Amino acid sequence: MRITRAGWAVMTVLSTFIVVSSVKYFSFDPAAYFAHQRATYLSHQVPLGIHVFGAVTALALGPWQFSGRLRARLPRWHRRIGATYLLACLVGGVGALWLAPVAYGGALSGAGFAGLAAAWLVTGGAGLRAVLDGRVADHRRWMIRSFALTSAAVTLRLMLLAATTAGLDFRASYTAIAWLCWVPNLVLACWFTRTRRAPAPA
Repeated sequence: MRITRAGWAVMTVLSTFIVVSSVKYFSFDPAAYFAHQRATYLSHQVPLGIHVFGAVTALALGPWQFSGRLRARLPRWHRRIGATYLLACLVGGVGALWLAPVAYGGALSGAGFAGLAAAWLVTGGAGLRAVLDGRVADHRRWMIRSFALTSAAVTLRLMLLAATTAGLDFRASYTAIAWLCWVPNLVLACWFTRTRRAPAPA
């Protein structure tokens, strides 16, 4: 699976926008917190900080791993950025699992975010195992799937914006988006990275 320059640019701009807009959480200012979860975040600032730090770092670094020029000209930096990305996914995933039980929307949305965190950790781990085993093609597939899950930070906010603009019930929308922000991403990534069988000989 190859990404076009336009696709890479859109992905990078959206990711960078979410990274910049998320920096406010590091101030630990209650005014910066999600209004419906302000009290919860104030009582869970450690896991919130862990999750945001990991997720923001992964989202900032992820797009650069799709740069063919970086891989070809600076392979050492590709490996270093990749290692940092995977560590960030680990940190962010642990923080997300920690926060999932207190997610806004109750058990259903909490299960959605826990599923996202688990899938994020699994895809990252599979990508690491593949590259350590020398299975480069499999490594690329798993890392594409991993970043599709990292990009849930983007799709979640776009979906919330759409739901709010449409005047939909916020709690119901948020509960659905807890699943919709990542399941379609993962399904599409798996479909695009599926192993294609070679054509049968004539």
